[in-house]
Amino acid sequence: MTNFDLTEEQQAVRDMVRRYAREKIAPIAAELDEAQQFPEQSFKKLGEMGILGIGFPEEEGGMGGDTLSYIIAVEELSRVDGSHGITLAAHCSLGVWPIYAFGTTEQKQKYMPKVCSGEYLSSFGLTEPEAGSDAGGTRTTAMLDGDHWVINGSKQFITNATYAGVLVITAKTDKEAKGSHGISAFLVETDLPGFNLGKKENKLGLRASDTRELIFEDCRVPRDALLGELHRGFPLFMKTLDGGRISIAALALGIAQGALDASVPYAMERKQFGQPICEFQMIQSYLADMQTEVTAARHLTYHAARLKDAGKRHSMESAMAKYYASTVAMKATTLAIQIHGGYGYTKDYPVERYFRDAKLCEIGEGTSEVQKIVIARELIKQHAG
Repeated sequence: MTNFDLTEEQQAVRDMVRRYAREKIAPIAAELDEAQQFPEQSFKKLGEMGILGIGFPEEEGGMGGDTLSYIIAVEELSRVDGSHGITLAAHCSLGVWPIYAFGTTEQKQKYMPKVCSGEYLSSFGLTEPEAGSDAGGTRTTAMLDGDHWVINGSKQFITNATYAGVLVITAKTDKEAKGSHGISAFLVETDLPGFNLGKKENKLGLRASDTRELIFEDCRVPRDALLGELHRGFPLFMKTLDGGRISIAALALGIAQGALDASVPYAMERKQFGQPICEFQMIQSYLADMQTEVTAARHLTYHAARLKDAGKRHSMESAMAKYYASTVAMKATTLAIQIHGGYGYTKDYPVERYFRDAKLCEIGEGTSEVQKIVIARELIKQHAG
């Protein structure tokens, strides 16, 4: 695999996470998936390695790396286990980044060292029964009562919910405002009275990642828990999702690469009709498609990360990366099972897990259909001048 003009620091991150993933995570990934067991020890170690704060400045408690280094870390974890990849992605892109980008000095001093070190995991609460792709459909409310905001409502399908020390959530603060207006963002510590966890989701894939419902019943948070400007939470979350989509692209990319990693040696070893199946033209066609499309997805994903690092607008590029990499992941994992034949349909090989894990990439942080809307709108804006 080419280095894609990675710096020495980026290559060092890649090699460090790849080695840890292969040696420590790959041997237990299937067991964790089967048991739906969250890998607490893995994330304790990743915190010690600095990976949970990899994309944030040292003065904020981070490792001092860039977005691309972080994206590479998500990719390398996902290459052996998507559950590890999405846990890191949700923590960094959706939980930590909005605190770093929009928090006050006091908020950052309070939370950044904890979330970057792994003392806290963080989580992001946007999705509700009426608010998913339509984020403006938020029904959770936060009403000011003296020196506290009183939050009522619920969030669903929230990654890292059980293990988060602090949540970033949206709530309606102006009941009269329509659509996406009048929504604010808040920091909620998970040990507060009035906050409870709902059911643990029994999922198709990414089963070792933690996904639960959040329930707020007269949950009182301090007045200074407001993140960003009052009633301006929607733009904050849209900017957060721009970066978050790059991390889901990296998740998809890693899963697709993992499927390819498993398929090539299998095709070389498996014999039918007196020869390795890699000598059959159809299998070669599958492998060629997988290699080409995974490489193209990597270019798109790394390009979006570099735009973010450069401080340039990246809404269209992150949407393209997520849309394309997710599509590639589904195709690559499907072909991997086909190459493995009947064995690929069993849990004896990792490709069935990769197949199940890949589907989330076409749904989470905006469905593929939503990504197409974002891409088209950005394209039309560019042509309109």
